[in-house]
Amino acid sequence: MAPSRKLTSRDFERIARALAEPRRYQLLKQIGAREGPTPCAALQRAQDISPATLSHHLRELERAGLVEASRAGKYMNLVLRRDVLRAYLDHLAEV
Repeated sequence: MAPSRKLTSRDFERIARALAEPRRYQLLKQIGAREGPTPCAALQRAQDISPATLSHHLRELERAGLVEASRAGKYMNLVLRRDVLRAYLDHLAEV
């Protein structure tokens, strides 16, 4: 098993802020439910929001380090960074 990743206070706050938005939490659950990368188009079909709003939420999740995006032209795929989520949960468990 890989050693546990440590978060800085700033990392922890950034993740907490990102997950405080219910839509972002739902998006993270959708991304994490897949074995492989999640196409952005699949998220768009499942959410009742504009592409611009989806893009904003995904950018916040990426900025928090919770997802990794790979782009190919106009297409984007997302993967949950389970190591970052685990570190966040471990940090939260210390409270």
